[in-house]
Amino acid sequence: MPELVCKECHRLIEDKVKELVCRNCNSTALTSDWSGYVVIIDPQKSLIAKRLGVKMPGKYALKVR
Repeated sequence: MPELVCKECHRLIEDKVKELVCRNCNSTALTSDWSGYVVIIDPQKSLIAKRLGVKMPGKYALKVR
């Protein structure tokens, strides 16, 4: 399971990524203090994606501290 999450867009950062930069929003504000996640497959049709403000498919944390 990914350990880091972007504080800006809540996207989970994969372990295989060596850089400490979010590829979704280019933020360097990452944290390991998060809980729960949701997988968004089709953001245009997903009510959850609209509620979270997600525009790209991927894994997103529900709660980021």
